[in-house]
Amino acid sequence: MASFPRIIPLVVASALFMENTDSTVIATSLPAIAADLHEDPVILKLAFTTYLLALTVFIPVSGWCADRFGARNVFRAAIAIFTLGSIACGLATSLEGLIAARALQGMGGAMMVPVGRLIILRTVSKSEMVNALALLTIPALLGPVFGPPLGGFITTYFHWRWIFFINVPFGLLGLALATIYMPNIREEGVPPLDAKGFLLSGLGLSSLVFGATVFGRDVLPAHGAEILMVVGAVLTAIYVRHARRTANPILDLNLLKIATFRSGALGGNLFRVGVGAIPFLLPLMLQLGFGLTPFQSGSLTFAAALGALTMKFTAARIIKHFGFRTVLVCNALVSAVFLAVQGLFTPETPHLVILAVLLAGGFFRSLQFTALNALSYSDISPREMGKATSFYSVAQQLSLATGVFCAASVLEIAQYLRGDLSLTVADFSFAFFAVAIISSLSVFSHLKLDKDAGAEVSGRVAVKVGEST
Repeated sequence: MASFPRIIPLVVASALFMENTDSTVIATSLPAIAADLHEDPVILKLAFTTYLLALTVFIPVSGWCADRFGARNVFRAAIAIFTLGSIACGLATSLEGLIAARALQGMGGAMMVPVGRLIILRTVSKSEMVNALALLTIPALLGPVFGPPLGGFITTYFHWRWIFFINVPFGLLGLALATIYMPNIREEGVPPLDAKGFLLSGLGLSSLVFGATVFGRDVLPAHGAEILMVVGAVLTAIYVRHARRTANPILDLNLLKIATFRSGALGGNLFRVGVGAIPFLLPLMLQLGFGLTPFQSGSLTFAAALGALTMKFTAARIIKHFGFRTVLVCNALVSAVFLAVQGLFTPETPHLVILAVLLAGGFFRSLQFTALNALSYSDISPREMGKATSFYSVAQQLSLATGVFCAASVLEIAQYLRGDLSLTVADFSFAFFAVAIISSLSVFSHLKLDKDAGAEVSGRVAVKVGEST
């Protein structure tokens, strides 16, 4: 364990940096990509949701693959696939080609983050978990800090294709670090893969969300979106029945019987809907609504990641002092307010005000994520850690995809009601208000927590013992 703070986060962070940079870079460059491919910027939400859906489909098998084939082997394969997907994105000449390349990226990303997190969770004690998860994400948060201005600079002064090609050196670095330092952790007696559950859950969730994403757009043949949603709902329902009758389902629904995991997964999902909408809404508003260049837009949006990076140094102390329930309830409301405030921005709003709001919003959202991640695993046994990591990661990515869908739907409804395909600042305001309300609803899940929930992880156990003596 002594090597954990120095070695393991560096290995995992190389992948997290690449993935997070890629996500924030493409958000800033979305209008330029749309113009080059002759597509509506809103329909390019497919580039977001396809990647997130690929994560949703393949994350469930990440824990099983790591246990069966070894964490290092799976981690290296994931980085290689993600890097090849990045090259394919840079070479894409059509919307269909970009979507396919993003799906390939998602296949690689599905293995990188969950496997890295699984190694951390199996390496540290519960009392170290908050600091470990916070420490793990500090290097990775540099991606969102540098991503928006870097993507804006490249798109403005070079070409958007280079935002994908810059992943290649990071991918090679990640492969080298994984080969040298990554432990090849395995589990003994790994049960057979739940292939039926994998197909049902993957096809069900992806069909449901993809159908909802393209609903109302001429992407599929007539009624194709409706058929996809119905098929997805049916397959998902069949999976739920399958999971209840299977000894080792790929997504174990029994984990939701654990109060802390249920609060982190379900309540956290509502909160992440709003967060998932930000990378889609904010760059579009700043560029299409305010008329800023991609570089100017990226130079503002990076502030949220900078605020998140700052919070990582204080999150453990805040959670230890107040406890998980208080932090999650109060901070969810504060974060939702900062999300809604972004809907009040106008082209005349001083950039310093925008920077301050984004910085503060990122700060509080980061605290929420750290608390959610640590609480969710606080009562999970080591044997269940792989399943819990896969389940939690699927739920997380699904909620982020839902955030993009909700935000885009509000924009499309606003366009329809006005009978105009152009986007106005008011359209973005409604979208920000809508996703902020959804995020605030997460408090109802956290209010059900016991006041001492996750005390062993937060460090409040020691405080209670001292008070009783």
